[in-house]
Formats: sequence, structure tokens, C-alpha cells
Amino acid sequence: MLKRKKQFSRPKKPWQLSRIKEENQLAKEYGLRNKKELWRAAELLKNWRELAKQTVSLAGEKQEQESKILLAKLQKYGIVAAEADIDDVLALNIKNILEKRLQTLVYKNSMALTPKQARQFITHNKVTVNGEKISSPAYLVKSSDKIAFIQGFKPNLISPAKALELKAELAEAKKIKAEIKEKAEVAEVAG
Repeated sequence: MLKRKKQFSRPKKPWQLSRIKEENQLAKEYGLRNKKELWRAAELLKNWRELAKQTVSLAGEKQEQESKILLAKLQKYGIVAAEADIDDVLALNIKNILEKRLQTLVYKNSMALTPKQARQFITHNKVTVNGEKISSPAYLVKSSDKIAFIQGFKPNLISPAKALELKAELAEAKKIKAEIKEKAEVAEVAG
């Protein structure tokens, strides 16, 4: 049986208030289900930074080759610009990775009203990337990828404020209908 590679590491100080507040804010902003998703993104960022540090420590032509490979990978995802260098990789933060997740891009492209709704569309297999169904909200989208809904799925996107307004109108219409029905019954009894 194969041993799976560890995808994230837990914080060394689990009860650090400033870190917890920051993680909660990021989880709410990006619609993350739990902290593990945040820790996975942090681990990915840590790995890229480690590669950048190792590349800087190399000499001459080997350094150039390794840096081209790393930068090409990050440019493919649109995380760094085309004219970026290794210093730009070291300056990355966790938001750069969270911005390239499928869930975030579905929300930012106005395909969903909230990050949580974007997550629901993805997990229910309603979103395709280059024509292929993707059910993982954490999928990193490349710059060249095209995001769309499956054929025949057109969500009815109504904002929460509009939904409350429609609910109030519906309640008012029901009230009027009940009054008309009551008047009709009174007219029947009287007539």
C-alpha cells in the first residue's frame, strides 16, 4: 500500500489569536469549508518558496534552468507575471493562490452570488473547465482555461436583498388573495 504525501501541516501554535482571526477572515472571504483548505494552500505556497530559495542557491546555468521551470509553472497558473523573477515568487502570499482556485473564479466571474454558492455549483458537477466537469472547488485554474456551466444549466441568480423583496411581495399577494376569498365567502353566505 502506498503512503500518501502529507498535503498540509497544522500550525505549530494552534491557539494563536492573531493567526486564528486572519484564517477566519480568509475562510469567510473565499468560502472555504474548513481550515485544512487554507493550510493546503499555505503548504503549496511554502513548497514554491522552498524551490525558489533552492534555485537562488544554485550556480550559473543550473540556476537559470531551474528558475525558468518554476516561473513557467507559476505563469501557467497566472500567479506571477510574464516578466517576473525569483524574487516575485518569494514575495507571494496565500491570497495569490486562493485567487486562482476554481471556487473563487466562479464567484469573481459572476457565475454565483456568493463563494458558498460557487462551491455548491462545483460540488454538484454544474461547472466545467475546458469542457470537463470538475467537482473540486480547490482546483487551481490555469490562465488559458475556460470556465462554464454544463450544457442546459442556467442558475437563477437572485441576490439575497432581491429574494427578501420577492418574498415580501409574495406574502402580500397571498394576503390579498385570502381577503378576496374571504369576501367571496361572505357574499355567498349573504346572497
